[in-house]
Amino acid sequence: MVKLVPALAAELVGSFWLVFAGCGSAVFAAIQVATDKDNNSIPVGIGYVGVALAFGLSVLVMAYAVGGISGGHFNPAVSVGATLAGRLDPKLLIPYIVTQVIGGLIGGLAVFGIAKGKDGFEAKGHMAANGYGSHSPDGYGLGAVLAAEIVLTAIFVFVILAVTASSKLASAAPAAIGLTLTLIHLISIPISNTSVNPMRSTAVAFFNGNGAPGQLWLFWVAPIVGGIIAALVYQAIFNKAQAEEEVAAAA
Repeated sequence: MVKLVPALAAELVGSFWLVFAGCGSAVFAAIQVATDKDNNSIPVGIGYVGVALAFGLSVLVMAYAVGGISGGHFNPAVSVGATLAGRLDPKLLIPYIVTQVIGGLIGGLAVFGIAKGKDGFEAKGHMAANGYGSHSPDGYGLGAVLAAEIVLTAIFVFVILAVTASSKLASAAPAAIGLTLTLIHLISIPISNTSVNPMRSTAVAFFNGNGAPGQLWLFWVAPIVGGIIAALVYQAIFNKAQAEEEVAAAA
């Protein structure tokens, strides 16, 4: 049984770290340029691949660190999916989501505070916010971003539910989850800057401004829908498989 205070503390810390590590890597390290002895520009930033790895690794390490305490959600869409799949007490859903958002906002504030320490830094449009249309990194429209976020969140939440369904996979589950999130970012950073997590989107939207707060609704609706789809698919596959196993055992 989940103990409320430790679980919420774990979700707070995990959500903070996901935002600070993931969005921080995008703000501080994605685009960096050095000059050689001939004054030629040399890109030394981590780019999309580095940012994708940062998000995946942030979830991986926190899943190992505190996943055994709270389940390691760090994401309202995951909490919704886990609740519908019968893996989280419904009474914990709202406390989980509120705590995740608070942790994320603290992470966003930390990124903003450090970034402001650099002369000339302008937060507007430079805080790794999610967006569509003119706020999409590669100009993808509302429909495309909506579809991508639903599909990718559904896959992400389904993987989480599937790999944590058996104690036999417990030691490998964080790695599978982290690698899935990395792959999702490799696919969709150009599309939406990759959300698949309403907490992550909320954490930086208001620091970023530049249209991000007005588009935030999509990055709540799409991941939540994706989480619901994932729970339904998980139940259809795993509940049926479990029922067949029980019939076979009885026979």
